[in-house]
Amino acid sequence: MRPEARLFAVVALFFLFTGAAYIWFAREPAGAAALTVSFLMSSLVSFFCWANHRRRGARPEDRPDSDIQERSGFVDFFPPHSAYPVTVAVGMVLMALGVVYALFLFLIGLVITLCGVFGMTFQFADRED
Repeated sequence: MRPEARLFAVVALFFLFTGAAYIWFAREPAGAAALTVSFLMSSLVSFFCWANHRRRGARPEDRPDSDIQERSGFVDFFPPHSAYPVTVAVGMVLMALGVVYALFLFLIGLVITLCGVFGMTFQFADRED
């Protein structure tokens, strides 16, 4: 994950310098906010890749002396069908309608969205590997 961490660190630095120049010369809040958020998101991805590299070490793809067989075997668990993504979508629609029409729709949508997110997060928490 070290090459990815470096790549996103360079992207983060690009957004940092571009954002600083944009704030200095343009003085326009929407572009400054967009470049700041872009810097923060690319920094977050870079930190995640760096932390994964520190925790798990180098992957076979990162080493020049690795073999193809080192990456074979069990990939991961991919969950079957679930109703929670639809629940989150319905909650988000109600939240958007609540912003336009009434606060109670927003609050109902917020509760439904949170239930869907927690359900999606903990749906397979008791699963054995």
